[in-house]
Amino acid sequence: MSITIRDVAQAAGVSTATVSRALRGLPHVDPETRERVRRVAAELDYVVSPSASRLASGRTGTVAVITPFIDRWFFSTVLSGISDVLQESDVDLLVYEVGDPATSPGLPAERRLRGRVDGVIVVTLPTDAPRIADMLEIGLPTSFIGVRWPGVPSVCIDDAAAGRMATQHLINLGHERIGIISGRPQASTSQASRALGYVTAMKGAGLTPESSLEAHGYFTVAGGEAAMTSLLSQPNPPTAVFAMSDDMAFGAIRALQRHGIRPGGDIAIASIDGHELSELLDLTTVGQPVEQMGRIAAEALLARMLGQDDSADEITVPTTLVVRGSTVPVERTSAG
Repeated sequence: MSITIRDVAQAAGVSTATVSRALRGLPHVDPETRERVRRVAAELDYVVSPSASRLASGRTGTVAVITPFIDRWFFSTVLSGISDVLQESDVDLLVYEVGDPATSPGLPAERRLRGRVDGVIVVTLPTDAPRIADMLEIGLPTSFIGVRWPGVPSVCIDDAAAGRMATQHLINLGHERIGIISGRPQASTSQASRALGYVTAMKGAGLTPESSLEAHGYFTVAGGEAAMTSLLSQPNPPTAVFAMSDDMAFGAIRALQRHGIRPGGDIAIASIDGHELSELLDLTTVGQPVEQMGRIAAEALLARMLGQDDSADEITVPTTLVVRGSTVPVERTSAG
């Protein structure tokens, strides 16, 4: 079994990037650490390969993260996981916030990436977003979070299964008129998959989804509040609602409270995310390991940058239904 740079890093108690810098005589490594790394490498009979030197000695020592938003919980939590891994490997992080893909011009121009970064992580941008294909043609190592692209490592949840899980939970509690708060009219891949899960669960229970019981919340708290208000205005409002994100569910809960309706007690609410505030608001949610998704994507990218892994695995991380007080059996509700 051949010795890898990871073996040397583990034995020396440093990152793989530090090993590469130390063995290539690059700066930013203190003399004592450099000597320890060289000694361990000699003991293990490790020889630096050109591909393994890319991470530390590449053009920049920097990875770009391209994300629609920074200030929203999902994206900031993903960035936290990415940042942890990159810091462990002494790699700098450059963030490009490109805005809502439905309204923004899309990715940064290729010239802003070429020569400035050694790899790219793309977070939840739809695969038809402007310039994604052009960016990939640059040839930089790349990984995706929340979307899948042929030949590129991706980290996702099973959105259809998550949508089905949340909806099925409401059905199991006896609800039949189940509304849905979706994101936006132009559905992203994940939104379409979550909607598919909702429809699959409804039809599997012999229930017919009603278009009048769908409202768009645009993945924001304010949007969720407006969507819930719209659903409440229906002549026969739902007894339960599936919101595609915790942020929209938070807004839905606020709308219910402002109308004197008890979340869970009168109308059940279930969503997807696992936001840290969901416990505080007693929200039933399908939790996804968001920070872990960032870490996995960063690790997959670094492996490619080191030439250690050229696979293009689609990694599907598990989700878990966390039941709280926002969902109760239908016999305890008074709505409808």
